[in-house]
Amino acid sequence: MCGIIGVIGSNSSAVQAYYGLNALQHRGQEASGILTSKNINNKYQFSYHKGIGLVSEVFNDNSLFTNELFGNISIGHTRYSTTGSSDSRKNIQPFFVQYKNGNLAVVHNGNITNASKIRESLIKKGAIFQTSSDTEVILHLIATSKYENQIDQLKDALSKLEGAFSLIILIDGKLIAARDKYGFRPLSFGRTEDSIIITSETCALDINSAEFIRDVNPGEILVFNENDLFNPASINFEAENKIKHCIFEFIYFSRPDSQIFNINVDKIRRKLGKKLAEKHPVKVDNNEKLVVISVPDSSNTIAIGFQSQLSKLGLNSKLDIGLIRSHYIGRTFIAPEQGKRELGVKIKFNIVKGVLENRHIVIIDDSIVRGTTSKQLIKLIKEAKPKSIHLRIASPQILYPCYYGMDFPSKEELIAYKLKNNLDDIRNYLEVDSLEYLTVDELLECVSENNPQNFCTACFNGNYPTLIDNNFDKNKYDN
Repeated sequence: MCGIIGVIGSNSSAVQAYYGLNALQHRGQEASGILTSKNINNKYQFSYHKGIGLVSEVFNDNSLFTNELFGNISIGHTRYSTTGSSDSRKNIQPFFVQYKNGNLAVVHNGNITNASKIRESLIKKGAIFQTSSDTEVILHLIATSKYENQIDQLKDALSKLEGAFSLIILIDGKLIAARDKYGFRPLSFGRTEDSIIITSETCALDINSAEFIRDVNPGEILVFNENDLFNPASINFEAENKIKHCIFEFIYFSRPDSQIFNINVDKIRRKLGKKLAEKHPVKVDNNEKLVVISVPDSSNTIAIGFQSQLSKLGLNSKLDIGLIRSHYIGRTFIAPEQGKRELGVKIKFNIVKGVLENRHIVIIDDSIVRGTTSKQLIKLIKEAKPKSIHLRIASPQILYPCYYGMDFPSKEELIAYKLKNNLDDIRNYLEVDSLEYLTVDELLECVSENNPQNFCTACFNGNYPTLIDNNFDKNKYDN
């Protein structure tokens, strides 16, 4: 999780980063920050502003962009802590240091799975850590590298990392993008007339009227120099790439108007809905009309695909709006504490009783993680007294934690694992008339045109693409 952005070449780079972070707000709502580099009398200086809250709350003073955050290179981060403390100001990115080669700053999306081992080794050598974030390990590895050249230092550091990392790094006069060899998390770049923008999702390019160029390749370092902006140096730091994109980016996390992994998110979500209807339709007695509703917003286009396919199957159905979502509160899934999540359902959603009352309802949702939100939502919908409630999920049961940057907790917290993957027990817990999920094979059929073997499905089947450090503790690190 988390959203990152970098801008080079524009005198209003921090403003562009700000707009981009607003577009990436869905990737993290706990904190955000922007760091800017400016060249004053041939000496580079960093300035930054960061804080807890939404992007619009942290950057609510326009004078920040004229008095502090001015310069032609900026990086930004909007944060959700997948692990560790969610309220530590020390862990808010960007991180920056001054070391023997000059200034160095970084923003990171993902989780380093061997961070614990590296951290312990560095501490034994005398390193002092200021945060509980695995990202800080990257800074130390660069600073302590035996190489003199900064790019060689970066290659050396990245070659020692395991797990997921999409990085944007700012050094004096350069903006650098790097992605782990598996390409777990998305990262792409585009251009305007005078700037390059690197970002997690293309929606942050769109808001800046930037033209998409391409993804940063897995295992690639791209170096953008302010003196030769549109001719980046491309360096491969991994000889062999075993691509494993996070398929959950399509199911839930990315915005539908984004293109990630060179694929349109909206297109895949519609396919998920069609496959769900094809394999797991809802049939009611006497072919009474079935009302299809989504859990807004990530399931909206899944529901469109689902109802469209039901019609093709000759089933009497209509798509309607049965839940109204408030856009002035963060995602309940994003809330890091269970209590906030339960309260958030009532605050976040309201029912449209005229749509639901005395109707057969099928709710389309992207996933069920802990089950708390779904149970509260079903309870809310029952207040409208529908005839029946059916639930269709556009992903398989989540049975395993994610070590690569999604907030899937320990197995013991996952509802499917707790109830031993028993569909009837999950249905009874949620108190719905029927419940069906997509299978892993059905899910992969929806990306069949895009090399389904290139997607990570570890949270569903436990087939982790990398070795997980035995000392890796998700509760120890915060990113």
